[in-house]
Amino acid sequence: MNPGDEQGYGDYGDAGHTRTRLPESDPYGGAPRRSPHRSSSRSLVTVVGVVVLLIAAIAFANRGDGSSTDDTTAKDGGPAAAPTTPSGTRPVNTKTTGVPTGFAHTEQGAQSAASNYAVALGSTGMFKKDTRDTLLRLLYTSAAADRLQGPMDQAYSADFLAKMGLDAAGNPPKDSTFVSRVVPVGTSVQQYTEHDAKVAVWYLGLIGMAGSSSTDPVTSSWKTWTFDLQWTGGDWKIASDAQKDGPAPVPGDDKAATSDEISKAIEEYGGFTYAR
Repeated sequence: MNPGDEQGYGDYGDAGHTRTRLPESDPYGGAPRRSPHRSSSRSLVTVVGVVVLLIAAIAFANRGDGSSTDDTTAKDGGPAAAPTTPSGTRPVNTKTTGVPTGFAHTEQGAQSAASNYAVALGSTGMFKKDTRDTLLRLLYTSAAADRLQGPMDQAYSADFLAKMGLDAAGNPPKDSTFVSRVVPVGTSVQQYTEHDAKVAVWYLGLIGMAGSSSTDPVTSSWKTWTFDLQWTGGDWKIASDAQKDGPAPVPGDDKAATSDEISKAIEEYGGFTYAR
């Protein structure tokens, strides 16, 4: 959870889950598709999901009437399908500590906020206490941040960081690149009023260690991250959030890249400011 500017979220880094693999000549090169066994080092987003599920649910106001509710609610009471084409509206013109902020007080603004917050919370910065604390206070409501501070510190313990191949400060070994990125694929508004919104973000996550001696190579996973947002202080803030697995497409037959290729790609390819 997590850890630039338009080059791509360099300030809070690059999320998914990982599976442990014994080292070979290159843990990435030419590797066949890995079997879906679990390892002790679950993904960052899974850890965060566990943490937030421990927090009491925050009650929301009733759905407002009018066109905004009609557009996102099906006749049976469930969320209706939303257009999949981009709106073409630039999400924000401002950033705070590298994270887009100042989203519009609209459904589109809530979707853009949720997407960009998922990117920040699924980044490598979440593995460093100073950056994590900054993101916690920036993206969550004051009440949610107060409740999450302790559980977050416990979740990102020295033992957990060691399982991810990081030292106690969240740094990777020399000549290795730690990868943690969230790549939003789409969003869905499940509820919207003037005061709050529930937005689900479907995303592809990447996590692992790129390095010749890594036993935890970079792997991908598909998840859905649902944010309960509140409009406060002139922006959307997270009141609570939860995650679930999938939906995941059928894996392709792409050949796994080498550790050097992964490290180079992480350095060369930045992220985006996501907009609905």
